[in-house]
Amino acid sequence: MRKLLCLLAFIAVPAHAQEATSANGAVLRALDKVSGAARDVEITRGQSVEIGSLTVQLNDCRFPVGNPSGDAYAELEITESGGDGRLFSGWMIASSPALSALEHPRYDVWVIRCTTS
Repeated sequence: MRKLLCLLAFIAVPAHAQEATSANGAVLRALDKVSGAARDVEITRGQSVEIGSLTVQLNDCRFPVGNPSGDAYAELEITESGGDGRLFSGWMIASSPALSALEHPRYDVWVIRCTTS
């Protein structure tokens, strides 16, 4: 499986890959699959926010240089209160949220865009 993901990542990267820059924060969307409630959460780099029983920390958010509304990708760490260890640690890509997704029975969290101010 890991080899397949590496192969897909290699194929998906164009030969003229865009240069990226870091943003001050990000907008995440959180869905409670039980209640059906969705909400957008604005978070700054280094900050943690509570989403239900989850704690989400934004380590970085990057976007193509000169295009802040372009395809964002964010490095997140997600833990659950009372749980053991991290549920998710890595990069989420706004245009492909299923490529690297949080696996949780109640909550979905994904990246919408980076924020520059």
